[in-house]
Amino acid sequence: MLNDLRQYHNLGTPNYFFQLLKSVNDSENGNWSLNDLNSLFFNKVIDDNHIFDGCIDLAVRINVLIINGEYYTVNNDFSDSLNSVNQMKDKFVQFLFISLKDENSFHTIFQSQYLSYDIIYKSFQINNSAFGFKFKNFRQLLIDFGAITTHPTIEFNSYILNSRFKKLFDKTILPEIKKRKIGIDEFKKSIEKQQIYGEEAEKFVMEFETKRLNNKQIDWVAQYIVNEGYDIASYNEKDDEEYNRFIEVKSYEGNKPYFFWSRNEVNVAKRKLENYWIYLVNREKINNEGYEPIMKQNPIENILNNENWDEQIEKYKISQR
Repeated sequence: MLNDLRQYHNLGTPNYFFQLLKSVNDSENGNWSLNDLNSLFFNKVIDDNHIFDGCIDLAVRINVLIINGEYYTVNNDFSDSLNSVNQMKDKFVQFLFISLKDENSFHTIFQSQYLSYDIIYKSFQINNSAFGFKFKNFRQLLIDFGAITTHPTIEFNSYILNSRFKKLFDKTILPEIKKRKIGIDEFKKSIEKQQIYGEEAEKFVMEFETKRLNNKQIDWVAQYIVNEGYDIASYNEKDDEEYNRFIEVKSYEGNKPYFFWSRNEVNVAKRKLENYWIYLVNREKINNEGYEPIMKQNPIENILNNENWDEQIEKYKISQR
């Protein structure tokens, strides 16, 4: 869908769609031809735009407008949201996200290399380069509808997901992102198994931390981002206002805890020091009532520099001189 929409100059603004959809919905028969729709905005300027070439096509593709023969009507599931522009915006973004959840082009934009987690604004951050030139009209659509906003401190280079749409994003888009992280090829089956183990351990720690902090909301960063160097952003105390406990979750089996630590995770641990924790979750005990994970603060000091832990090199990077 997004590739097809690249041909258009303008995909529409909230004010345009509100006028369009309300006009169609409030008319006596609710059936408009394509000429009727186009003539509604002939020689009009809305939000400094006079070209609306991609708007109707987009509305049809996300099922806001329904085509019956030669006529267009507003989707019955959408018509109740036309009481105000803001109400319409939220419903429009919902239809948009649902339509894009399986869209390959959408997932080329929202992929890990362009994403990071902003601990201050408690949302994921997407780099402007994710959209490039070819998806600039889609980027503008997301901005106009408030789905993403310009980052307050990294202007022109980055955007953050509007917190108002976080639950919607988590429900519609996130499951597909998680599936694509695993992959479908046969040679990835072992990776998929580790992914499942890791996700189970992370869910356990999310529940453990939420209970420890008396139901204070924390963020499962690893749902969105795979290279932040930690999985969960949490707090040391329930009254803390800013994240100060960054947790990397590791699962293991057996009596002796062990884990594999990536270079990126080690580097993040070196930067965060006392604010970085490793939670070691025993998969054999995860369902035992009252079980608590092993929690290690500042693992650079308390694991790497501790004689009770052995460090072994499992892989070498070999390159030609």
